[in-house]
Amino acid sequence: MAEKPKCEHCGKDAIGFQSMEGGFEYVCQDHADSLLLALKPGEKKSYGVCYLERYS
Repeated sequence: MAEKPKCEHCGKDAIGFQSMEGGFEYVCQDHADSLLLALKPGEKKSYGVCYLERYS
């Protein structure tokens, strides 16, 4: 990834990517879902239709 993604809510550096029920977004620490915050850096998880990826 050449340029680090920004949070789609506030513009801060994103800590990960979350896809919940068809919508997807890059999020910072402040706007991340608790499931994403629970992941370790570099970890990915999928829960049915939800996909979470925490950046390292």
